[in-house]
Amino acid sequence: MFFEHIFDKTLAQSSYLVGCQASGEAIVIDAQRDTDVYLDIAKKNNLKITHITETHIHADFLAGSRELAAVTGAKLYLSDEGGEDWQYEFAHQGLRDGDVIRVGNLTFKVMHTPGHTPESITFLLTDHPATDEPVMVFTGDFVFVGDIGRPDLLEKAAGITGTKEEGAHQMFASLKKFADLPEFVQVWSGHGAGSACGKALGAVPSSTVGYELVRNWAFKYGEDENAFTNELLNGQPEPPKYFAMMKKLNKVDRPLLVEVPKHPKLSVDEFIAAYNKGIKIIDTRNKLEYNKGFVPGSLNIQGTNSFATWMGWQMNYKEQFILIADENAFEDLTRKLMRIGMDNIYGLFTSVNDLPLELQQADIVSVEEFEQIAKSGDAQVIDVRNESEYKAGHVEGAVNLFYGTIQDDLDKVSKDREVVIYCQAGDRAAIAQSVLHRNGFNVKTFSGSMKEWKAAGKPVVQ
Repeated sequence: MFFEHIFDKTLAQSSYLVGCQASGEAIVIDAQRDTDVYLDIAKKNNLKITHITETHIHADFLAGSRELAAVTGAKLYLSDEGGEDWQYEFAHQGLRDGDVIRVGNLTFKVMHTPGHTPESITFLLTDHPATDEPVMVFTGDFVFVGDIGRPDLLEKAAGITGTKEEGAHQMFASLKKFADLPEFVQVWSGHGAGSACGKALGAVPSSTVGYELVRNWAFKYGEDENAFTNELLNGQPEPPKYFAMMKKLNKVDRPLLVEVPKHPKLSVDEFIAAYNKGIKIIDTRNKLEYNKGFVPGSLNIQGTNSFATWMGWQMNYKEQFILIADENAFEDLTRKLMRIGMDNIYGLFTSVNDLPLELQQADIVSVEEFEQIAKSGDAQVIDVRNESEYKAGHVEGAVNLFYGTIQDDLDKVSKDREVVIYCQAGDRAAIAQSVLHRNGFNVKTFSGSMKEWKAAGKPVVQ
């Protein structure tokens, strides 16, 4: 048996290529959209991708299953569970609980494991030349290392009311199926630490059924279903805005993009023409460089591992935008956006210093200045972290306006007073700062944020 775990650290998303070396066939589970990675792996290992499947209709990334099928001719095997509202709307081989996918000498038995979503399925792999016992289970967003999938995404992100409680109870029942598996079975899930699909995902890439039964909080409640559901629904992080669009695009028949898109590098004149038309400017430089001089109205969304998630919070799928970045970063940034289906890039640009524009500078305050401002009460202090972080400890007097939705909360930002913002380490504050600058607010940023505040021994309230 051939096995490879492919991990996209930008979305903390896992996919898998599993092959039978005797027959030369391979299956890909939960493919990302830039599919060249799977084609390269298969070619290097003398395998042909003949089967493609998914554990559920994903919300956090645009699945590349159909792109991969278009290139390889492989057959799509997708869940037909969950009822009529949860059916894939394009051609595929439907899967039900108990069905088996055969890939050479390997079998993948389907388990319907609703909870995270109604159609979610899990694959139990048996390598028959070695044993008649299952050896691996691919759980998708059902069971993670140390955590389980959240059932509230459909309600919070997709606006489907009343689904989170039902999902929590379904999850409780599904976990009983998982607990009945042999303890030696390896667990390979759809996400790792950093994903918004759970609240306490472990950093270790895999586990075993036995380890999860001992270590995972979800198995501590015995038959107390109400206590379990209360804990599952409590304290889940805010789902990014783009999740609702991913749910739709992963379900419907959409245009395919089988190659990483290429976008034009803009000249100064082309940039200025687009800027004057109102096309949004996304400056991906480090916040320290951005603060020294930025295009008025631009947003500072740094090109880190969180770039795609941050873009998903701030941008919609209709508006075009220009990326400012070093030229050697363009392909990486394009891939990150491709993975969430954000392809509407107008063009790329490298150096703001070449522009015939008067650049602006950010107003950054030190920890001492921030302390004086906070104590004076003369300014509005805004904590732009998520609600659970804010509740765990914040600067006295600070109000909580989440960076991801601050554009929708501008009426809560003071127009009559100075505004000072902070987050945990400065990156999310950089985004919020640029949003407020763009909307004409008098804003300062404590870029050291809570990390520096605590390191300096300053007081925190809950």
